[in-house]
Amino acid sequence: MDESQLPIDIHYNKLLDWLQSRRHCTSSWQQPAVSIREKINNAIQDMPPVDEIIQLLEGSYINYFHCKRIVELLKQTDDGAKKNIFGQYSSQRLKDWLEIIKQYEKEGIYLAEAAQMLARSVNYEIPDLKRQLAKCQQMHQEYTRKEVDYAKMSEEFAEKFRADCRKMGIEGKKIKRELFSLAKCLPQTFDEIARESRNLIPAVDFYTGFVAFILNKTDDDQNCLRMVRYIMEKGNTTVYELHNGRPPLKILETPFDLEGFDENNEKEKEDEIDWGNIDVDTGLAGGNVSAGIVVEEEPIENEIDWEVVDPLASGIDIEVVKDDSSPEPDGPQNAAGTEALTVLDYIETRNAFVDELYELETFLRQRLFELSGTGNAVISNAVFQSAPRAIQLDRENVTVLLNGVSALLGKLTASKMVDLLLIRSFPRYVDRLVENLVKLTSESEKMMSLSRLMVLKQEEVLSEQRRLEPMLKLMREKMKELQKQLEAEISVRYKNRRVNIMGDINTV
Repeated sequence: MDESQLPIDIHYNKLLDWLQSRRHCTSSWQQPAVSIREKINNAIQDMPPVDEIIQLLEGSYINYFHCKRIVELLKQTDDGAKKNIFGQYSSQRLKDWLEIIKQYEKEGIYLAEAAQMLARSVNYEIPDLKRQLAKCQQMHQEYTRKEVDYAKMSEEFAEKFRADCRKMGIEGKKIKRELFSLAKCLPQTFDEIARESRNLIPAVDFYTGFVAFILNKTDDDQNCLRMVRYIMEKGNTTVYELHNGRPPLKILETPFDLEGFDENNEKEKEDEIDWGNIDVDTGLAGGNVSAGIVVEEEPIENEIDWEVVDPLASGIDIEVVKDDSSPEPDGPQNAAGTEALTVLDYIETRNAFVDELYELETFLRQRLFELSGTGNAVISNAVFQSAPRAIQLDRENVTVLLNGVSALLGKLTASKMVDLLLIRSFPRYVDRLVENLVKLTSESEKMMSLSRLMVLKQEEVLSEQRRLEPMLKLMREKMKELQKQLEAEISVRYKNRRVNIMGDINTV
């Protein structure tokens, strides 16, 4: 095969070394290239308004091939086409660019510069743009995922807020006032619980009868479930009636109101001292009051005569009047303080009632377990053969009794009831509940704000991506164009042999 038909394959990273080793350019080409760049910067300051020239100047880094194209375009203009009598171009603008091309061709500077630009584009500029685009795409995916996550979290907080409001039995618009309103309705709830406790009479009778049979005692000898039986019989009476056995003549109960507690979660205003109208000069109340204090002695009317008088001689009848303010021998008749509270409103008696309900529930559960046949059923059946029929209940009946006790106990121990009791006992506790609920709404709003922020971030990333994609496309086109121009220049120097610049340049 003829040598002229063999292609010349050059790796783009070795192109500059290849050109220097074959003396197409020198190793000191960079210093004259700097002076050429300065001339190019000066020349582009005075250019005709030609569209293609403007595009070349606004494009990428201007190289030798751009300069040749600019010269061709300048020759086509009216000023550039003029020549003098010696056949030389008279346009100074064109002369400057021709001088630039001449210096480029000296010692093959343009080849070295183009080889370096080609390698720099492939190794750094294009990969950097690709990394920026990949980062934009990754950030867009991340922002999209976060948008969905934040919106989901916002909905979760909002749903938890709604669930807590439903659990508390409020709408959630004016949280503090609604909670106080519920707490004020607790006495009616306690009365309802007291009425429902009468449904536990079969369960209480079953338990007391069971204990009496096991301990061989009568019901009168027992002290079990005293508070439960009292509430079933008397209802939700005052603590005074529980202790004294009779209702009070008057109940001096401290009212539970909303005064001082607004729905804006503000602190209660403290009492302020009204100093009246103080005169700045005298420092006394009222501007016309004299600073001097005068004490006048008034005549004493109805002065007491302490002379000893004999009641019998004077004929005075003495009547002994009983002091109504002194207490009765068996105690006061009015209920005040804790005794003015109802049995279920007072924490000690309420806890005793709940404890006895737990005791009753535990007994019924144990009895239900024994009736299930998993324990010592034979021994249990033998023991209860002689028991009264009232305590020989089957599994279904015990289950019904247990469900009734558990239902009533659930009302007293529900989280809503516990919170309302704490509000009634400690009104400032409502601030804690309001803070927890408001925190849920603020977290929901925060998550929604972050979700909207992620949408804005996506738009920013997409805008940056739309800006980078044309730049990458243009850089690839410029690189391919420069590659072909270099291959053509080298081919001319080797008798038009085909030149292939190899490597990542063909896949980038």
